[in-house]
Amino acid sequence: MKIAFIGGGNMASALIAGLVKQPGTAIHVIDPNADALARLAQQYGASTSTAIDAGLLDSDVIVLAVKPQQMREVAAALAPRLKSQLVLSIAAGIRSSDLSRWLGGYQAIVRTMPNTPALIGMGVTGMAAQLGVSAQQREAADAVMRAVGKTVWLDDEGQIDAVTGVSGSGPAYVFFFLEAMQEAARAMGLNAEQGRELALATFTGAAQLAAQSEESVEVLRQRVTSKGGTTHAAITSMEAAGVKQAIVAAMQAAAARGRELGEELGKD
Repeated sequence: MKIAFIGGGNMASALIAGLVKQPGTAIHVIDPNADALARLAQQYGASTSTAIDAGLLDSDVIVLAVKPQQMREVAAALAPRLKSQLVLSIAAGIRSSDLSRWLGGYQAIVRTMPNTPALIGMGVTGMAAQLGVSAQQREAADAVMRAVGKTVWLDDEGQIDAVTGVSGSGPAYVFFFLEAMQEAARAMGLNAEQGRELALATFTGAAQLAAQSEESVEVLRQRVTSKGGTTHAAITSMEAAGVKQAIVAAMQAAAARGRELGEELGKD
């Protein structure tokens, strides 16, 4: 598979790092930053260019990895050169309908919402395909994003905003909770390194336990929350403070902002 990237930033680099491990994959990168291109060529053997060229036109998949604010300009340059390639967007907030309009009505588009653990190959990506995407192109899009983690396909692109609220912004929630755990550890007399090690190992272990267990996270929580015990005291305190409701509201706020960004970026 021949894959061209427009944009060579962090997420593009993560995808390229995963894709070059797959035999028979050829990578081409277009970016105005010569230093970024030199690094990608040296590390991954990618062919490079500072402008749209034959390397892009000959590709099976074109990954749009530019900032959302740059997408309209990039689409205008790309539109007259499209033939039958799959266009895969990893730009936050850009709706497929707007991208299609900027591409002159082109329909072979898959919109995705990856998250930052993709940088270490442990991401999860929400994906939605337009009607013009063939079964083969859908498989190609899935293969590209599985190079950096798991994929979740959506029947309705409108659900991308919910994905943004849950997993797209989700790593920040985890880091925020880890910050609080480490702060509490220091307040109770542990040093910074002890607090960090305990918090990270606890979070990683609990997540793996939940992933490998056939039981729900609610049941797993109940099993370590003996009435009158230490965990019960902690959970009771969180419930009194409305922690769960605050988390739900925060994720809904992220999803709402995702919808707003789509409307703002898609304006004529």
